[in-house]
Amino acid sequence: MTGEALYTLGAVLRESGVRHGDADALVFPDRRLSHAGLAASARRWARAFIAMGVQPGEHVGILLSTCPDFVEAMFGAAMAGAVAVPVNARYQAGELAYLVRDADLVLLVTTGRVADSLDFGQRLCAALPTLPLAENPYRLALPEAPRLRQIICLESPCAPYLVGVSAALAKGDADAQADAAVDARIDAVTPTDIALILYTSGTTANPKGCMISHRAMVGNSRNLGKRYEVTARDKVWSPLPIFHIAGILPMTMILDVGGAYLTVPHFDAGVALKMLQDERATVAYPSFVTIMQGLIEHPTFKDTDLSSMRLMNSNFAVQPAWIKEAMIAAMPAITHVGTYGLTEAAGTICTSRLSDSFALRTERLGVPLDEWEVAIRDIETGAPCPEGTPGEICARGPNMLSGYYNAPDKTAESIRDGWLHTGDIGSFDASGHIMFHGRTKDMLKVGGENVAAAEIEAALQTHPAVKLAQVVGIPDDRYVEVPAAFVELAEGAVTDAATLIAHCTGTIASFKLPRHIRFVESWPMSTSKIQKFRLRTALIEELGAGVA
Repeated sequence: MTGEALYTLGAVLRESGVRHGDADALVFPDRRLSHAGLAASARRWARAFIAMGVQPGEHVGILLSTCPDFVEAMFGAAMAGAVAVPVNARYQAGELAYLVRDADLVLLVTTGRVADSLDFGQRLCAALPTLPLAENPYRLALPEAPRLRQIICLESPCAPYLVGVSAALAKGDADAQADAAVDARIDAVTPTDIALILYTSGTTANPKGCMISHRAMVGNSRNLGKRYEVTARDKVWSPLPIFHIAGILPMTMILDVGGAYLTVPHFDAGVALKMLQDERATVAYPSFVTIMQGLIEHPTFKDTDLSSMRLMNSNFAVQPAWIKEAMIAAMPAITHVGTYGLTEAAGTICTSRLSDSFALRTERLGVPLDEWEVAIRDIETGAPCPEGTPGEICARGPNMLSGYYNAPDKTAESIRDGWLHTGDIGSFDASGHIMFHGRTKDMLKVGGENVAAAEIEAALQTHPAVKLAQVVGIPDDRYVEVPAAFVELAEGAVTDAATLIAHCTGTIASFKLPRHIRFVESWPMSTSKIQKFRLRTALIEELGAGVA
């Protein structure tokens, strides 16, 4: 399993189908696929893509929520020698139109209505307004997406300008030589070929398409499995969307060794807890504060049997203290680990060792995985930062992105002298463990002083009434920028801005104290992260209206 030929996604799945056969590979609440079954389904998709004219290296988009078809189509694209482009299911029409055009998609796999508030077909027509006028679904010619030739739809019946999934799969099934063609495509892919293009959203600019090679995706997942001592006996649970690197990475990791990946179409704490218990999950990836909070606060949490669990990617070092306390009290025997990573690094760069002390695993975010070299550099000068001094996290190794698609300027800005400049602020301690302190754009410049938003957030979150705090910078005539905090209170808690500012006084310097505090009951979210730029924009508009 370590040869160069098996550093490609298609070869990995083909091999796992043979080696692990009937063992569970993919488990949903209402469906499961064995390794052999997943490999066979992916091959069928590959046959369909080839029959529909997809050439090696061309780009196949997948606009679906998390479901078995998504995984099958993604690996099918890899087996056909194509590049899979997972599309964020939350993208609205404008974002979708941009991605289809920017990524040069030749084919898109999608469906229709999946919920009252989610209709991909409707969104697609809004993104591509000439699509309903198309006369031949096998030869689209859309001015807004000139490379797009076909759209395969899982919903039946589907609109006449779309290709039904049964018809697409039947085209591949009809070719007696199709399986040989698939194997030839798998064998022709090299580890340095691009496997995935994953679009990461910025705060204001259009999202960037991270080109992730087969070597990067397989190599990083393999090194992560080595660090976590994962075997075919493990069952990895993750509620994270499969179009997100945080979902793709653990899935690739566990499929590579013959274990099972457990997931859900959308996060529902009750469903998730039942799956964790009933499937006897051994590794969990809740990762984000919103998911951890949902699990802890669900009424069945205290009664859920989680005794099968051995490892949880908890990231307590960057979570509010109450989450750490509640999780550890409920699961004292589980090995909790911290992790630092990003899409551009094919997921994880640093994570805890299982042998690390409890304090290191819960107060820091680990050490670099094999094949990663990580440095902390001064944001302005680029000089190496001393131990304990925050600076920009820079990393290099064979598992970093190959560049941003169609964006040489952004590639040159992020990859300099072979180093990936992450835009994240971090520091190393004496033991070589990393800590995340926020984004460079989360660094406020208050009267000439650099201030990390994360430091203010941590101070606020030590107040017992505060469940979660988020800090942004607001323009100021005198200081250039001043801190503003958004606070979600713990259930039943009552406090006010003056009390919270007094609580932080003496803990952090006076110039770091929030000048504005707003209380919120819900957060503007992307897939899994709080969108700070929306908080900042709303407050600037409010203050501009003369409200103090």
